[in-house]
Amino acid sequence: MSATVPPLGPPAGDGATVTGGRAGLVPSGLHPGDLFRVASVGLRSRRVRASLSALGIAIGIAAMMAVLGISESSKSHLLAALDNLGTNLLVVEPGEGFVGNEDAVLPITAETMLRRIAPVEEVSSVTSVDVTVLRTDLAPSEQTGGITVKAADTRLLDTLVGEMADGEWLDDTRSRLPVVVLGSVAAERLGISDVGDGVQVWLGGRWFTVIGIMEPFELAPDLDTSAIIGRDIATAELGTAETPGTVYLRTDPDKVDDVQAVIAPTANPDNPDQVQVSRPSDAIEARAAASNTFTALFLGLGAVALLVGGVGIANVMVISVLERRSEIGLRRALGATRRHVSMQFLSEALLLSAAGGVAGVVLGAAVTAVYDVVRGWEIVVPAAGLAGGIAAALAIGAVAGLYPATRAARLAPTDALRTV
Repeated sequence: MSATVPPLGPPAGDGATVTGGRAGLVPSGLHPGDLFRVASVGLRSRRVRASLSALGIAIGIAAMMAVLGISESSKSHLLAALDNLGTNLLVVEPGEGFVGNEDAVLPITAETMLRRIAPVEEVSSVTSVDVTVLRTDLAPSEQTGGITVKAADTRLLDTLVGEMADGEWLDDTRSRLPVVVLGSVAAERLGISDVGDGVQVWLGGRWFTVIGIMEPFELAPDLDTSAIIGRDIATAELGTAETPGTVYLRTDPDKVDDVQAVIAPTANPDNPDQVQVSRPSDAIEARAAASNTFTALFLGLGAVALLVGGVGIANVMVISVLERRSEIGLRRALGATRRHVSMQFLSEALLLSAAGGVAGVVLGAAVTAVYDVVRGWEIVVPAAGLAGGIAAALAIGAVAGLYPATRAARLAPTDALRTV
């Protein structure tokens, strides 16, 4: 009587199991929880090294997050300024050329003519006054502190959508009196913070009472350093020319380009080439564009820091593989496959970079928030930056850990155990 021997299947190799009495290759795997515990062993056993490696990633991500956040906050502030002040303000000034032997000037009728353009809603002007303003009559006249004196009509504040920080603006009555309204910078340089107790300044050889201090002008920053008096007293007592120096006008927002095209021949029909027209909002938009350029530059610097952090992680992981050859050999001898080993070290690199990424995102968001609060801006932390920071960190970790993981997986158990 002889026993029947069942045929032998193929020998079980890496990850082979025998199920149902028949031999077959079944891919083995690690439970996610087990993979996390195995991958975190190296980080928990070498905490200082892991922290320093994660710090490199954190610095790179924080730099990029702060640049993005501050850039978005700045852009939001500029756009908010445009929304409040409008993009329909145009500035008309004499050109830089000459008419005969004299500098170009706007005609006396320029302001009246510009009001006749149908889409124009508001028109006002200022004229430079050739006098100085001082805090006291004892100060040398040449110490002007960079403060200019301008004569303005009573509609200027409305045209520029300006606001008073303290006191009141000029009206028809005050325009004929020795009173002055200071720009924000001019008031600061003169050491005047409020208009109480009849504070006065020495202007054009006589005392003028300060009746108001203006908030900063986003679209007319030259007025911030000016002392503004009424046009009537300027022409009657200080010898100021009646011709407007600079004309500000607001127009229908939908007709800005059309109005801009006819301003020069309307303001100065005889010499339209001697009229210069500008749109202050273009300068603000140019600042936003310049901000984008600097943002790209600083993002590049942040990317370099991030790359350096990735090289640091790769270096740490290579050293970790060399130091843990005996561990790798023992795991391989106990049945761990090459895929298990490679996943362990790749996951370790990902955990390390993820820790740095989270720390960097938090640090970058905190820097952005502090900067915005100090500048008085709305806090803007782009959501794309938060997600992008974590994704970039994981991508760097994956690339940095790929070679060490592959190297660890290729170690033969017998070669690795020789180091025990």
